[in-house]
Amino acid sequence: MNRFMEILENILMPIAEKLNNNRYLTALRDGFMVALPLIIFGSIFVVIANFPFLDRMISEEAFTAYQNALGPASAATLSIMGTFVIIGIGYKLTEHYGGEAIYGGVVAFAAFLILTPQVLEGVSGVIPTSTLGAEGMFLGIFTAFIAAELYRFFVQKNWTIKMPAGVPDAVSKSFSALIPITLTLSVFLLVRIIFSYTPFDTVQNFIYTLIQEPLTALGSGLTATIIAVLMIQVFWFFGLHGQIIVNSVFDPIWYALNDQNLQAFQAGTELPNIITKQFIDSFLVGSGGSGMTLSVIILIFIIGKSRQLKEIGRLGAPAGIFNVNEPIIFGLPIIMNPLILIPWLVAPVVATIITYFSMATGLVPPPAGIIVPWTTPPILNGFLATGNAWQGAVLQAVNIVVVMGIWWPFLKLLDKNYYESEKTSEK
Repeated sequence: MNRFMEILENILMPIAEKLNNNRYLTALRDGFMVALPLIIFGSIFVVIANFPFLDRMISEEAFTAYQNALGPASAATLSIMGTFVIIGIGYKLTEHYGGEAIYGGVVAFAAFLILTPQVLEGVSGVIPTSTLGAEGMFLGIFTAFIAAELYRFFVQKNWTIKMPAGVPDAVSKSFSALIPITLTLSVFLLVRIIFSYTPFDTVQNFIYTLIQEPLTALGSGLTATIIAVLMIQVFWFFGLHGQIIVNSVFDPIWYALNDQNLQAFQAGTELPNIITKQFIDSFLVGSGGSGMTLSVIILIFIIGKSRQLKEIGRLGAPAGIFNVNEPIIFGLPIIMNPLILIPWLVAPVVATIITYFSMATGLVPPPAGIIVPWTTPPILNGFLATGNAWQGAVLQAVNIVVVMGIWWPFLKLLDKNYYESEKTSEK
């Protein structure tokens, strides 16, 4: 194990150091850190608002009122987390260049809004909330980079309005930013106008079409499922909500297979499918969220030495039990972190293969087609998804342990890196 750790350290640490010194990746990482407190707040209330089986314990009217009361907590944070990340990236990148960081943040956000579709159910001038969250993250990240760079370029060209001495500093800075912001946003407005004459209508539609069409060409089955799982992980690594992107393509297939199993289960006949919606939701996502990060949280409590990792574990554990893993994804962080790319990609694929063959060989019953609430904790989740079969619970436990084993050396290396940085900063 020590030899393996040395090899990992020699290979991954230089890569990580080089990437950490890249201004764009640093701005991306710090931008997500800006959003982290809001993400954690929203994650907590998502769990509280969707507590498993609460809808069966109280009346429908009471449950609706309960969710409506708590809904704004996540709607104002998680649902529009892209806005905070975009502002954070623009702010941090402009700050890196020594400019007025706040203007870098707001111009990045305004540029993103210009490119965002502003029609909802036939009503113009309305921005769909979904585009301000995970759905618009990919466009938002690159818009923030380009907007901050354009703003810096125009400022460095000295295309600014100079105010006379004696004008309050806040007023002077505001007028100095006027021309650079106007020119930057004009570029994005031109891009929007150009795309309005294409079949895609908007840049966001163009991006989603490019992503979804290749995924649609896939199908069901183990190979397609492994590819889908890998795509989810890859998208998340680059800051995109992989679950939303991939599910939008595969959900019609997975739900149809799920329904076939449910009908067979109710009729008492053999279940026809292994891969179903509940296969994904219970045996992959249902173990701590995308990437099965409950295993990571458990490992943090076992091997964590650095204060940063321990704090992330404490913050992420309550939400992670109910399969909400944004605190871990953005706090560890997983996004653009080369030290954990291998386990992030490999672990869910291994769990997919184990789950598939456990069911194919008859060791574990396939999912019965029962839709288990996504916030149901692991073990109970697997038990219910397989029609109250204890083997389903055992399989989830096995997968959690396997994922922990895959993550162990990489998380240990990350923890060592954080620990040494903390020791250095204390000197």
